[in-house]
Amino acid sequence: MTQTQETVQAELPEELLKDVAAGAVRRELERELPFDEVRALDDHRFGALRVPADHGGPGVTLEELITEVIRLAEADSNVAHLYRGHFGFVESLRFQPREVRDEWYRRVLTGTTVGNASTEKGGNALGDLSTVLSQKPDGSWRLDGEKFYSTGTIFSDCTRVSAARDDGPGRRFALVAVDAPGVTVEDDWDGFGQRLTGTGTTRFADVGVEPFGVLDRVPGSHEAIHEAAFFQLYLLAVQVGAARAALRDAVELIRTRRRTFNTSGSGRLFREDPLIQQIVGRMSARLFAAESTVSEVARVHDRSLAAGHAAGTHTPGFAGEVPTAVYDSEIAVERAHVVVPQLCLDVVGELFQTVGASAVSRSKALDRHWRNIQTVATHNPIVFRARSLGEYEIDGTTPEGLNAIGDAPTAASVSGSRA
Repeated sequence: MTQTQETVQAELPEELLKDVAAGAVRRELERELPFDEVRALDDHRFGALRVPADHGGPGVTLEELITEVIRLAEADSNVAHLYRGHFGFVESLRFQPREVRDEWYRRVLTGTTVGNASTEKGGNALGDLSTVLSQKPDGSWRLDGEKFYSTGTIFSDCTRVSAARDDGPGRRFALVAVDAPGVTVEDDWDGFGQRLTGTGTTRFADVGVEPFGVLDRVPGSHEAIHEAAFFQLYLLAVQVGAARAALRDAVELIRTRRRTFNTSGSGRLFREDPLIQQIVGRMSARLFAAESTVSEVARVHDRSLAAGHAAGTHTPGFAGEVPTAVYDSEIAVERAHVVVPQLCLDVVGELFQTVGASAVSRSKALDRHWRNIQTVATHNPIVFRARSLGEYEIDGTTPEGLNAIGDAPTAASVSGSRA
C-alpha cells in the first residue's frame, strides 16, 4: 500500500498517546519492552513525519516534529527515545542522491523503520571504527563488527551502521535488515534509566549490504553538521517530555491526596496548601523554560536547513562553502544542552517534595522520570559543551558536533603531537 501525504497525519492522536502512557508504569516495573506500542506508532506512520511533501509525506518542520516527540516522551520517554536513530536517518536522506532518497522515502512511507548502531563499546581509537564495510571483487558489500548503544534496533526493520572504509580513511553507513543472516541483536542494556529502548549489543558477521544500503558521509558537510546537532536536539526533547510527565504525575497525586502532616501549620488539603502550590508553580516555570528553549532550538534548525538548501548544500557533490547560518544549529543545541537537563532534573526533584514518602513507593515508579532524564543527559558530557561554547564566545571557534567517540591517545602521544 502506498502512503500519501493525506494518509500520514502530522499529529499523534490523543488516544494513541493515552494507550502508550497507560502501560508505562507496568512496563517499567516488569521490564517489558514496548513492542506493541511501537507497532501501533509504526502503523500510524509516526516515522514518516519528516518525509517531504514532494515525496508523498506530510513534510512537517523540525519544530513540529519536536513537538510530537515531546508529547510522546510525556507518554513514555523510552518509546520516544527509541525512534531517535530512525529520525536521524530520515534527516540524512535530504543530502543523498535522488535515487537513494526515492527508494528510502518510499520504504519509510510504507512503514519501514531504521534503528541506530553507531557506537562501539571499546577498543576503537577516537575518530576510528573497528566495524568495517568491505566491497568484494564481485562488487558486493559485506559488513563485519560489533556495536553497543544500538537504540531502537531491536524494534526496527533495519539498522544503520557506521563503519570504517576498507579503501582508506573515513567512514560509510551501511543499512541492513535486522533479521538478515549474520545479524544478532541483544537486549543487554544495563543502564538504570531508559531501560526499555533496546539500547544493547548488535553484532554483524559477514552481513550482505544492498547497493541502496551503502551511504557515504563527508566530514564537515552540511549533512554531518545537521545530523550531529539533530541527534542532540532529539535527546533534549525526550528530557522535556519526561519532565512534563513528572509535573503531570505530581498534579495528579496532589489533587487526590487526603492525608497531610501536623507540621504543615495549616491542616489544609495538599491541593489547597500555598506551599505545595508554590512547589508546583516552580515545576511549571522550569518546564516552561526548558520546553521554550528546545522549541527555539528546533526553529533555529529549520532556519539552518533552509539556509543550506538555498546555498545548494543538499546537492550531492556540493563543493562550495557551507553558509555560516548552518552552524547556528550546533551552537543553539549546545547552549540548550548546558541548561535544559538541569531544568528538567529540577522539575523531577521537586516532584518528591510534593507528597512525601508515599511518592517513593516502587509501585508508582515515579523514580523513572529522574533516572530517564539523567540517563539521556549523559549522552554528551555537559561540561565539554560548556567549554566549547566558551571557546566560541571568546575567539569564534565553531563548536564541533559529536561525530565520534573512542579511546583517547596516550599522554605521551598527545604531548608529542603538540611539540
